[in-house]
Amino acid sequence: MNFIVQGYPAYAYTGGRPFDPKLPAAVFVHGAALDHSAWQWQSRYLAHHGFAALAVDLPGHGRSPGALRTTIEAMADWVAAFIEAACLERAHVAGHSMGSLVALETAIRHPARVARLALLGTSAPMPVGEAFLAAAKDDSPAAFDMQTAWGHARQVALATSAIPGQALAGASRQLVARSGPGVQYADLAACHAWAPSPDAIRALAAPTLVVAGQRDQMTPWKAGQALAREIPGARFVALEAGHSMMSEAPREVLAALRAHLAG
Repeated sequence: MNFIVQGYPAYAYTGGRPFDPKLPAAVFVHGAALDHSAWQWQSRYLAHHGFAALAVDLPGHGRSPGALRTTIEAMADWVAAFIEAACLERAHVAGHSMGSLVALETAIRHPARVARLALLGTSAPMPVGEAFLAAAKDDSPAAFDMQTAWGHARQVALATSAIPGQALAGASRQLVARSGPGVQYADLAACHAWAPSPDAIRALAAPTLVVAGQRDQMTPWKAGQALAREIPGARFVALEAGHSMMSEAPREVLAALRAHLAG
């Protein structure tokens, strides 16, 4: 489904159900160089179980045209504008990796727009290694390989995929590789530059869930746990998964989200 946000079309996957703004809304924000499909399992389930699910493509990603937003703050302002464009007063906002920073910053900058907050595969701050940034700046296939390898638990090739006949790592690399020129670098640079305010994090009022993968090679689970300790009343859940937990542990992620959104 398409909306007009900040003057440009914006795509959101509605989980195979017509969007109904009268239902409790859940907005899902993807990670660096990804798109709405990163949330396909969880958003589809919730769309069929009482929620208006909106898995967005950020500007310049997936099916959303327009200029890339090159800072986490600008992406957060876009998410708040998206919620307004969808005729919603507020929504639950869930984000993964870079999307978790965007979700968190949305709650900081636009608290009236966020009902509940879910942060997956997160850390604050979220530094990115120099070699990874350099490869991404050159649009090198090596950067796609790095994101794929570090974005999953070790020995992921032996894991069962939710998509019959498709390997988790293979699907992930194809998704990253289809991003446009400069997208991966812009996203990683935005993560690297983001400098959260500790006071603003400690002042968050939205009920918050933090989900971490115990085998995460990008954002170690202890970083997620440390962030959860700073957010008043936050619930912390550690899963047996790597960074790409929505596909590595789809049922467990869904269970944590359902419990959180149910209050």
